[in-house]
Amino acid sequence: MNFALGFKPLLRETNAMDSLEKQLICPICLEMFSKPVVILPCQHNLCRKCANDVFQASNPLWQSRGSSSVSTGGRFRCPSCRHEVVLDRHGVYGLQRNLLVENIIDLYKQESTRPIHPKSEQQQMCEEHGEEKINIYCLTCETPTCSMCKVFGAHKDCEVAPLQNVYKRQKTELSDGIALLVAGNDRIQALISQLEEVCRTIEENGRRQKQHLCDKFDGLIGILEERKKDLVQCIGREQDQKLGHVRSLIRCHGDHLEGAVKLVEAAIHSMEEPQMAVFLQSSKEVFQKITDTAKTSSIERTEPGYESMSHFVVNTDDVADMLRTMTFQPGCQGEEGEEGYVLEDGAEDLAAQPSTEGESARY
Repeated sequence: MNFALGFKPLLRETNAMDSLEKQLICPICLEMFSKPVVILPCQHNLCRKCANDVFQASNPLWQSRGSSSVSTGGRFRCPSCRHEVVLDRHGVYGLQRNLLVENIIDLYKQESTRPIHPKSEQQQMCEEHGEEKINIYCLTCETPTCSMCKVFGAHKDCEVAPLQNVYKRQKTELSDGIALLVAGNDRIQALISQLEEVCRTIEENGRRQKQHLCDKFDGLIGILEERKKDLVQCIGREQDQKLGHVRSLIRCHGDHLEGAVKLVEAAIHSMEEPQMAVFLQSSKEVFQKITDTAKTSSIERTEPGYESMSHFVVNTDDVADMLRTMTFQPGCQGEEGEEGYVLEDGAEDLAAQPSTEGESARY
């Protein structure tokens, strides 16, 4: 008889059962799902008890089922994919049961009479007593051992406990630790989200305050430009006035000089007259014109320093010192209750000063 041909289907069936068993392990308690099994929105499954443990750890203030107070629900993250699960006031009892998985578990238990990890447990034999199974746990040495080692061997003076009891206790402790880690991860994730929101708020507030500051300085620059224009026009008006006056004097004296030159030419021409009678007749008229010209000749001059424009002086030292020391004034509440910064009073006063057309520029 060929035993290999009969063994292959059995081997394939065993492998299939092992693969199915791995799919029926809860990611929280690491045991086969215990009914009822709930399905999360992300399509992963959990024992409802394990889901409730994770939910309670993530929402410590949530009222347990049966409490007289009204709960508002809560949230936790799937331990498999970290998807956030939002629950209503019913908590995990509001999640849908996965009846298909529950039926598969029932079929698996009917088809298999071995424990979840029978192969590893059956192969664990005592190295010192080869035919003895490892069935106890030495609490003193913290190592699994067999009954013969306790009675006759190295652990006869040690404190021991049944291996199954220690196994279940440590499984429970590990499951609780996983639940605490998951809850802690949720809190850290929530904190990270809050800090990211703080970063976005800081960036937006910084952008808004920069724009506000630029607007303030643009306003100051506009005021300075407008004031400079007014003062330059004031200097220009007096400059034009003085130039007009001096040029009018130049024209007046030029006309007087031209008349005097012509009179000198006429006098010279009269002196060249050889006849005495004619000379006396013409010179009399010329002499009268010279006398009249001398009487009406008044040389008008500008006052000393008339050409000076040094009285147009602007003292900008105080303003320059104020601008150089300009800084932020804390304590002002900005938009939406945000603590902001404003320019100091001196700069605000400078920005509020109106420009006066034609105002004197003497300071």
